[in-house]
Parts: sequence; C-alpha cells; structure tokens
Amino acid sequence: MKVILLQDVKGQGKKGEVIEVNEGYARNFLIKKKFAEEATAAKLNDLNMKKSAADFHRAEEVKATRALAAEINGKSFTVKIKAGQNGKVFGSVTGANVAEALSLSGYDIDKKKIQLSQPIKTVGVYDIDLKLMEGISAKIKISVEAE
Repeated sequence: MKVILLQDVKGQGKKGEVIEVNEGYARNFLIKKKFAEEATAAKLNDLNMKKSAADFHRAEEVKATRALAAEINGKSFTVKIKAGQNGKVFGSVTGANVAEALSLSGYDIDKKKIQLSQPIKTVGVYDIDLKLMEGISAKIKISVEAE
C-alpha cells in the first residue's frame, strides 16, 4: 500500500515522502497514529503541486540572496564604539554591532550570518565574511571608529 508520510517516521522516511508499506502496518499503525495518509491520486497531485511551489520559492530566495551578495560584496561600513585613548575598544565589536551597522545602511542581515574570525578589540579596518546562505557568501570591510 502506498502512503504519504505526514511526519518523519524512523526507518521509513521523511515527511512528505511517498512510501510503499504493508497494508496492515499502514492501516493499524501509520494511519491510525496520524503518521501517514493513504496515497490517492488527488493527494499525490496536491503533494506534487506543493513540492513544485516550494521549489519555486526556494529558487526565488536563492536568486534574491545572490543579488544581495553581489550588491553588498566589497562595500565598507562603519561601526562606532566607545574606545580608550590608545584605540583599545571597551569590550569588543560583535556580530550584533556589525548587523546594526548594516541595518543603518539598509541591509537587513542576521547577526548569526556574520563570521568574525576573532573578536575585534582595537580601532581599525577589518575584512569580514558574511555567510548569507549555504554556498552564498560576501566579503565586506568594517571600519571600527571611536565614539
């Protein structure tokens, strides 16, 4: 019997997959516990439509992220932070500070996507990697200035 999994089932498959199982197992366990539903022609068609829509939206998201990466790559941004007289920063510049500087320039990028190799503790210019999506990254320059 063919069933469509409604959630992940260990040893059988992941949510949304169509699998072939014994009729007793399907009726007495998978369907009864709402882990799966019987794969009728209408439900298979709905599943295919949902998958194609999800693929389309994923492709659009990747396209938009690549455009953002191309636009932001190589740009310079300024982070102002309190610092002592010798240029030593009180605390350190974090991904949140960099994300705030980017948002002031109109780029909404999550602080978790900002890759700092080490904490920035002095005033100066630094190269920073942004990992926007798997396989899509950009490099920006951050100028750390004292307030």
